[in-house]
Amino acid sequence: MPPPTPHATHTVTNQPPPLVDYDVFTADAPLTEAVERHVAPGRANEVRAELSALGRAAGSAQAQEWGVLANEHPPRLRTHDRYGNRVDEVDFHPAWHELLRQAVASGLTDAWSRPDGHLRRAAGFLVWGQVEAGHGCPVSMTHAAVPALRADPVLAGQWEPLLTSHTYAPGLRPARAKGGALAGMGMTEKQGGSDVRANTTRAEPLAEDGAYTLAGHKWFCSAPMSDVFLVLAQAPAGLTCFLVPRVLEDGSRNTFRLQRLKDKLGNRSNASGEVEFDGTTWARRVGEEGRGVATIIGMVAATRLDCVLGSAALMRQAVVQAIHHTSHREAFGGRLVDKPLMRNVLADLALESEAATALGLRLAAACDAAAAGSHSERLLLRLAVPAAKYWVTKRCTPMVGEALECLGGNGYVEESGMPRLLREAPLNSIWEGSGNVQALDVLRALRREPGALDAFLGEVGAARGADHRLDAAVKDLLVELADLDGVEGRARRLVERMALVLQGALLVRHAPPSVADAFCASRLGTGWGAAFGTLPSSLDLGSIVTRASPLG
Repeated sequence: MPPPTPHATHTVTNQPPPLVDYDVFTADAPLTEAVERHVAPGRANEVRAELSALGRAAGSAQAQEWGVLANEHPPRLRTHDRYGNRVDEVDFHPAWHELLRQAVASGLTDAWSRPDGHLRRAAGFLVWGQVEAGHGCPVSMTHAAVPALRADPVLAGQWEPLLTSHTYAPGLRPARAKGGALAGMGMTEKQGGSDVRANTTRAEPLAEDGAYTLAGHKWFCSAPMSDVFLVLAQAPAGLTCFLVPRVLEDGSRNTFRLQRLKDKLGNRSNASGEVEFDGTTWARRVGEEGRGVATIIGMVAATRLDCVLGSAALMRQAVVQAIHHTSHREAFGGRLVDKPLMRNVLADLALESEAATALGLRLAAACDAAAAGSHSERLLLRLAVPAAKYWVTKRCTPMVGEALECLGGNGYVEESGMPRLLREAPLNSIWEGSGNVQALDVLRALRREPGALDAFLGEVGAARGADHRLDAAVKDLLVELADLDGVEGRARRLVERMALVLQGALLVRHAPPSVADAFCASRLGTGWGAAFGTLPSSLDLGSIVTRASPLG
């Protein structure tokens, strides 16, 4: 009697193919449209080609592998060498350096010297951030250090060419010997957190004009292997901003003691450290003594916008993975993506992603206009950046969690990449000021800069009459804004409405009718649920999902 035919136990069916070898930029319709909308017409082809090249790199299997490896092999602190000498270095996996090399070469630290620089840099940050989020920290810090350094023309002349260079030059050596440099930041202390005026790090003047020594402890220091840091410390006249290089011009190392690296929920590839300035040899004042917050505020505004863009990148990658999986997975007699309830969830996720992208790119374009001298765009940024930072980063975590659920059990497994996205998602709502800090900053802008509200209402008013739900939401918002007595307790609600109205106005003006209709019905109208996937059934959900698909 012949033996029984063996059962094929390991035949793989009904699994999606890898999502690789595609152009992350050109596959993203909301992003490509936003770039076309805001870029100067004569530069559109150049910018499109630049971003498409980065998009192809981001969609490659090689780049995705770098992202995996950089997180599977987190940075390692070395306080001493084998002989007992203090070195205070952090070792990274080679994949980390490849990610940074591509980011720097693509101009993601260079928004300040190129036409449409903020716009093209923001789009690139959103594209490349979908590969891996952790290395975005030193990229963001380096980009954002430039406006603070411009408070001192001498320092700006020395450092700006290095910080905006397209050359990645790792390793600790004098800046003059490098073709490019990275910057970090040291603001937070354990006793103060966001209340930087409570900082206790002391700065003592040296005989050299503008030079100081520092002594104190920073609870969170971003990107501790950077070449230079902007640090807040208490000088004789009050809280002051300082530039602290890791290596001095004579090749000796500044006293910069890395006490430990933080063991974080996510952002595993990136080192965040505690730093001891124990008689730090040399620091240079940036700006006036006692004006540290005013000096560094430009850096904070830039990094807050990067929090919006970073969250938009996570959102986009999450919805891309969800749509890709459900487009290739069958259950209950058909593709998951064709099931009405799944389509509702996917469309809702796509709406959230598109609204975040449209808002982030609009603010980047405002940065270019403000840099060119537009007072109204500067005022718009003053109010819209903290509002966007509050809302977009707040929406990221539940959205990524819902996208993970679309993959079912596969999404809960590390190999899918979704757990890494979920661990990254809460970060941007915390860094550069948590939700309460952003809400209070909006209130501060409303009270101190009335022109900011006029600029905001002017932006929203450009969509007046296009959708009755948007018009009604603006009217309700004006009622709320008319009564600011005791507003602090309801500040979150106010800022949420401001962000939603701004997103709605942008989508009504620029997105396809199906997208704008769905957003206004679900975010500004009535009769919808708080969970994703509760869009009114009368909407054109299929076209929204198709628009968000990475492969058409």
